Amino acid sequence: MTTDIWAWVRDAHRQLAEAGHHRLADAIVELPGHATEGRNDQLDALHPEAVAAARALGLPWVEVYLRHWRMQNLLNKRQQGEAVLPEAIDLLEFAHREETAGCPQSVCVVQDFAICHARVDGPGYVAERLEVVGETLDRIEPARACYDCLSREYSDALEDDGRAAEALDHLDTAANRMRAAGQQVSLRFHQARAGTLHLLGRYDEVLELLDTAERAEQAQGNQLDERDRRWGAALRARSLAALGRTEEAIALLPDRTEAERHADLRATWTQTVELLVTAGAWENDAELGAVLAGWAGYLDGVGAHRPCVDLLLAAGRLALARGARTVALTLAATGERKLTSLRRTDGVSEEVAALRAAAEALPEPELPVPPGELEAHLAQAGVPYETAADLLSVALDRYRGEQAGATGLAVLLATVLGGLGHDRAAADLLWQRLDADPGDRELTGTLGEVLIEAGDAEGVRRLADRLSADAPADGHWIRARWAAAEGRWAEALERCRTILALDDEVLNTRRLAARAATELGEHATAQRFYQELLERALPVDAAPAEEVHRQVQEPDLWHLITAATANRDWAVVRSTGALLDLEFDEPEGPVDEEWQLVTVRATRTNGTTADLPAVRTGPATARILPVLGEDLTLNHGDVVVFAPALLEHPPAEDAPEEERRRWRPVFRQLTLLDPAGYTTYWIDGGWPGDDTWAALRERLQEAGYAVWAYSGDQYRITDPAADEETLPGIYAAVGVPPTASAAEADALLHRLTGDWPHPLAWSALAEAAGADVARHEEIVERYGL
Repeated sequence: MTTDIWAWVRDAHRQLAEAGHHRLADAIVELPGHATEGRNDQLDALHPEAVAAARALGLPWVEVYLRHWRMQNLLNKRQQGEAVLPEAIDLLEFAHREETAGCPQSVCVVQDFAICHARVDGPGYVAERLEVVGETLDRIEPARACYDCLSREYSDALEDDGRAAEALDHLDTAANRMRAAGQQVSLRFHQARAGTLHLLGRYDEVLELLDTAERAEQAQGNQLDERDRRWGAALRARSLAALGRTEEAIALLPDRTEAERHADLRATWTQTVELLVTAGAWENDAELGAVLAGWAGYLDGVGAHRPCVDLLLAAGRLALARGARTVALTLAATGERKLTSLRRTDGVSEEVAALRAAAEALPEPELPVPPGELEAHLAQAGVPYETAADLLSVALDRYRGEQAGATGLAVLLATVLGGLGHDRAAADLLWQRLDADPGDRELTGTLGEVLIEAGDAEGVRRLADRLSADAPADGHWIRARWAAAEGRWAEALERCRTILALDDEVLNTRRLAARAATELGEHATAQRFYQELLERALPVDAAPAEEVHRQVQEPDLWHLITAATANRDWAVVRSTGALLDLEFDEPEGPVDEEWQLVTVRATRTNGTTADLPAVRTGPATARILPVLGEDLTLNHGDVVVFAPALLEHPPAEDAPEEERRRWRPVFRQLTLLDPAGYTTYWIDGGWPGDDTWAALRERLQEAGYAVWAYSGDQYRITDPAADEETLPGIYAAVGVPPTASAAEADALLHRLTGDWPHPLAWSALAEAAGADVARHEEIVERYGL
């Protein structure tokens, strides 16, 4: 089995493009990059359509390929486990059918199967992983790229069995076989070997290996990508921390936000930080504890049982060092629950038991006030969350007062636990209280929030079913909020309408109904809901303290403006704007002014997003500036309606002046209001110089056209007059207005660029104009465009 996977991909891409299946052709090229770089939104948008197209065209090899790369993303970048185990098993079966067995990607599916079981319980599935990966390694040649990946997977299984020295021997043997077969050992292989060396305590060798491997990679003409640099830094930081070189480790360790974005980085980041905390070089605070608890909660939810236990044990050790008794006990309880999901518990069960014993040995705090007064005391004194959790736990254990008081303390403790990252524990506590106090609406409301925040679908259903018998509106409300959290906007809107039929005075239900209508593009419905809300709510700043929740909120006014703008109800836009102290140039009619430069985030046809420069023309409208390609449904001059919420925060006041000067508000596009009707054609060729290009742009704009340059200084084209020399190039989009024909545009460009020393090519425009396309094809060929 020697098929080159990437040669097959190139052939498949060419054949699909030639057959007119351009979206699928693009998908097989783009999808691996999205998967390995963690561009999850783009992957999720692209994958379903691509798989459906492959099935419709009867291309099982392409289907294996697409499903494998998504599985790589789910297992590695998102660290999922049991949640995707059925898909991993199904994919393995599909990849070894008669019609797919010859697909070069079928071998890689074996790796998916092994990784998935490692996420569920690596040590528990060592035997199965070694068997399936070892059998595959025996039947493929070391010259294949798959040999590199599978050798690393075999080594990982040995490490999970506590056999790190054997794992290192395996990697070295595999590397020698690959080199003998003419296959270059990948940088990721070297990084895996560095991880094995770290397990063996050979930290200096880790640093030496990473330096040598990266130099060799670059000597081969390969630039380190973002992932390579990120992992090189993380692996170095961990070994430096183990060597006690803490300042160097901190300088290299990727920022926590990087670990937030890349779930595969979190285990190494946590190990490094724990070493730094032990050395007194990193602050062990409640914020760190909350981050680790949140990460462990994520792994719990996706069924990555073994990584979850490993992470919560690290979090537990740090909690013990902080003296955070309730947090440590909560982590121990989570560990005890997770042990039931592991196949092999030797060693780890003892660690969980030790965590509980150490947590129970921590001293309980003395209550500063009687239990019934604790809630008020905590609010007044501003007690830190972990301390508050300990005090509330003591109060609940000792409370002998009324049921309502105990429920209030439980709700507050659950809120605190949720704030510390322990959503599941918070929900468990509230479920216990609900059995004792089933009629408390604050209790059920808080439980609903916790369940939705935790993504607990079964918990939401259970609570909604429980509420529906005695409080049907409350049952519909939690289901509506859950539907909204999952983006099921039609269901959310229908649930809200049911609630309003039961109680016409509720405000938050109207807010959610209006949001759902907006997401569905039903802007008239959204406007009606917001206007009804204003009729029923108290005016801004007019509500007494006990009814402040019933007053109009400023976002309500902005959302009403947005909906009214989409409906061209300019009178409502202006009257609502007056409530926000907005000033307009004209007293009536459409709002079309020039306010400021903004960025509009639009969605491409493949589901990914694009940030587009625009001029804000009103409270909720902007005119698009660039000339755009067919991957977007917008173009130059189009006026769009955007959502009022900022998608990115402005720079801090102490940020560099240049950063603050260049910052532009970013808004999400909701709908197209007024299309300008421009058609895009691309021009390509030699850069004429700044003055000549500026003159072209000015003449085109005078004629009602638009132009937008996409190439930068790095764009070079072939110089036909000199071998191996290049010229600066220009690649730009020309926007042809609806008042001009393609033939007129073709003629205008000829007049404006005909005397340039290096001609431009515009093949698509020439074809649309019925002009001579051969001239443009010759330019493309001569200049290597």
